[in-house]
Amino acid sequence: MQSDVIKVTQQVLKGITPTFAEKRKMEQLASALEQKVAIVCEKYGVEAIVRVEGSVAKDTWLKGDPDIDVFMRFPPSVPRKTMAEISLKVAHKATEGFEQVERFADHPYLEAYIGDTRVNIVPCYLATPGEWLSATDRTPYHTDYINNHMKKELHREVRLLKKFMKGVGVYGAEIKVGGFSGYLCELLTLHYGSFIAVLQAFARYLPKRIIDIEGQYKERLREIELLFSEPLVIIDPVDKSRNVASAVQPQKLQLFSSASQTFLKEPNKEFFYPKKSTPLKPEALKSKLENCGSDLIFLAFDEVKTVPDILWGQLYKTKRSLRKQLELNDFTVLRDAVWNEEKQEKTIIIFELEQHFLPVAKKHLGPPLTHESECEKFLSKYTNDKNVLSGPYIEDDRWIVQIPRKQTDAIKLLKSKLKDGGKEAGVADLIARTINRQCSILINLEIIGIYKNNQSFAIFLTEFISGKPFWLKLNKSN
Repeated sequence: MQSDVIKVTQQVLKGITPTFAEKRKMEQLASALEQKVAIVCEKYGVEAIVRVEGSVAKDTWLKGDPDIDVFMRFPPSVPRKTMAEISLKVAHKATEGFEQVERFADHPYLEAYIGDTRVNIVPCYLATPGEWLSATDRTPYHTDYINNHMKKELHREVRLLKKFMKGVGVYGAEIKVGGFSGYLCELLTLHYGSFIAVLQAFARYLPKRIIDIEGQYKERLREIELLFSEPLVIIDPVDKSRNVASAVQPQKLQLFSSASQTFLKEPNKEFFYPKKSTPLKPEALKSKLENCGSDLIFLAFDEVKTVPDILWGQLYKTKRSLRKQLELNDFTVLRDAVWNEEKQEKTIIIFELEQHFLPVAKKHLGPPLTHESECEKFLSKYTNDKNVLSGPYIEDDRWIVQIPRKQTDAIKLLKSKLKDGGKEAGVADLIARTINRQCSILINLEIIGIYKNNQSFAIFLTEFISGKPFWLKLNKSN
């Protein structure tokens, strides 16, 4: 089996490693952009150190998928608002004539496309380690750390790990994904020594995994456990107060563990190059929905205009809040999901329920018989209550009544909670404003119109209904 793993990884490396000519071209483009930003800074009298960072600077980028990150490092004396305004002005001028999109992370930055290459021009402070003023201040230190500690032969191992994580859907620290960042991939490779070693380590699932490459806590592991609650803790070599893996959601960590186990047993190129899902034909979707034994409820509303991280933070908050409302009213939510893609006209939140209608009668538990005063209050309240359907009666050493549910229809419940946008139900502000203007609540086959007219959503719903990671289909034992 080890030979099969080597065979597959060697094949994959050929497709993900940039050629000498491609590296040279990217280095020249990055250098030219760095110089252009520096020239514009000088023209505007901006005091900033300009430098290429990220995967291009570290030579860990994947063939065909380069991102050039140019950082402008401002003196700490420059106010944050001023830094944001100046950096955007410089970035717009430096990439004049190319497609430009303003983004926002910890602060605004510019994304531009030069041909097929995405470039990010990002401001940060020339901060002293431990005296960070913004989240991006560490990035130049990350670049230096990897370049100073990683041997050239490990670059291919990083590429394999990145490609594998992309393939199984756990790559990307942005809120939408909640997965592993590129820097985290580099640190894991550096720590374990190879792509295969990383997979072997994570194939053994641990509820808590701590890695302190620089031994900044040494014999104080208990202190790490107190400082960081996440299941995966990777102490940042340049900042001991930061967990590089803080963005990794538990489900993504578990998926990576499962995918690692399966790949090591049954190596296959599809882990790196998964086949694109084919959406179910409408007739097949109809059959699936009619026979799945559950109910799918869809909240469909217009696209929300904001930057991705803010959008996804608000979408996930909204999903959690509405799920809680359903569960508080006794509806069993089996699964939920959010679909949204940039430049799409719709956003859709999905809730899969055991059933969307509930019986009218609900068992309401009273106090145990040993609690005499509470029993008296309970009996006083319910003995002559006309709304009580049955009881009070004794069962399992306590008083019980059956009362009517306030809501028996999940659709009606959601409609009532989403009046005025749903802010009182916990719907996030931007989503509430959009829902207040327009929102459709659909159930099961009522989604078919949107499904037929949106290929991206059709693929998403097909995969959601399947519920099975693609790599389980590759495992011959499944």
